[in-house]
Amino acid sequence: MRADIVVLPGDGIGPEVAAAAVTVLKAVASRHGHSFTFTEHDIGGIAIDRHGEPLPEATRLACQQADAVLLGAVGGPKWSDPNAKVRPEQGLLAIRRALGLFANLRPVRPHPAALDASPIKAHLLAGVDILVVRELTGGIYFGDKTRTEDAASDLCRYSVAEIERVMRSAFRLAQGRRGKVTSVDKANVLETSRLWRDVATRIGREEFPEVALEHQLVDSMAMHLLAKPREYDVIVTENMFGDILTDEASMLAGSLGLLPSASLGLEGKVGIYEPIHGSAPDIAGKGIANPYATILSAAMLLRHSLGLEEEAQCIERAVEAALDAKAFTADLAGPAQALSTAQACDAVLEQLEAQGTVPALGE
Repeated sequence: MRADIVVLPGDGIGPEVAAAAVTVLKAVASRHGHSFTFTEHDIGGIAIDRHGEPLPEATRLACQQADAVLLGAVGGPKWSDPNAKVRPEQGLLAIRRALGLFANLRPVRPHPAALDASPIKAHLLAGVDILVVRELTGGIYFGDKTRTEDAASDLCRYSVAEIERVMRSAFRLAQGRRGKVTSVDKANVLETSRLWRDVATRIGREEFPEVALEHQLVDSMAMHLLAKPREYDVIVTENMFGDILTDEASMLAGSLGLLPSASLGLEGKVGIYEPIHGSAPDIAGKGIANPYATILSAAMLLRHSLGLEEEAQCIERAVEAALDAKAFTADLAGPAQALSTAQACDAVLEQLEAQGTVPALGE
């Protein structure tokens, strides 16, 4: 297969972890006889510095013409002035909208070797396998905003069509998993959440009757996610709630550095793949960032955008084997025993080379 992949390294540790993922993708392409072309473009803070805007037109066009997009991270204190008219995060919102991406998939599957890094008791984490589906294009992040000297407002708005499409994505994903969807809202207070709940109930009843559906208020979900995470399969929620809950869910895995994500639109369209962590400017340039989440995001890229399931599983098995061998970066092991970003990448490459006798996932 031939594929054109746009790489958006971004800010902070973004270039470091993106480079590791590209190295792994090149190794997989070589091993399986594929030809991947990688081109880099600017987004976020670095794009503001170089082009005066967080999403240059050249970046947008390149992403729209690509087969898939791999993103590092955006933002940092250099661009954190809350009164600034141009901010790095605006580049993320703009590219998601330009590509029509409405469903953000964030799998959470704690690895047994990394359970000690989690603040959650290990017996609660065994067998946890959650997929959070976050709606990406609506809600308070995109609503009209006002600001005066003594007041401000952010409009939270959702349409029926926006809710329907992300719900259908969540239900379809649940069909291939354990057949349960938990829809998260704040229907006891918010009108948008009441609409969300009504649409979720209708879609489940009329289109996916074989999938179990339950509703949870976001505040109780925040508690249950840590107290009884094994009970959940697919969790679907609106934009802001999903942003918050997935960062909380990272504590189940032990580190933000282990959680990948995929932002998808309609089938056959370009997707963006990125770690859920931020730019971590405090460790940028030190070569100690955890690359596993970005490498696992590359596996999702292979699966969802290129249809290369076997190759995706190769990467996932290699990361699992590296973690089994305790190839930990500082966020998992502490500084005394930690590997560098490059060493962690090398550990994955070694496991890729050693595969052959490793069974496929689920066997």
